Amino acid sequence: MRQRARVDRTILLAGVAFAALAAGVVQNGSRSALIAPPSAQAQNLGERVVSGAVLNADSSPVVGATVFLQNQKTKAIRSYTSTANGHYYFAQVSMVGDHDLWAAKDGKKSAVKTVSSWDTRKAFVTDLKLK
Repeated sequence: MRQRARVDRTILLAGVAFAALAAGVVQNGSRSALIAPPSAQAQNLGERVVSGAVLNADSSPVVGATVFLQNQKTKAIRSYTSTANGHYYFAQVSMVGDHDLWAAKDGKKSAVKTVSSWDTRKAFVTDLKLK
């Protein structure tokens, strides 16, 4: 019976030690210390810039194309007209949600690209090719 009590106590102490380790509290001499588990990098909830160029089939810049940036959740659309060198630029794009990005001009449209909330770059640069 005494041996059974000793085994039960050992199992109990092992369980308590495991629970303390899992909770991050470990005995360090006479002081307790909190050991934090490796933390995941927090997703950046700020803003980014989305920019690039609109190009035609032969990779020449397209002037006056309309570039659309649509929030996938709210469906709100922002637009920008490409400059003389084909460039477009959207400032203050939220990093919280995903966005669809595409360009159109004279019945031609680019493929839709996704600006993902999982992408942590502050500057999202991509070219849009009209087909």
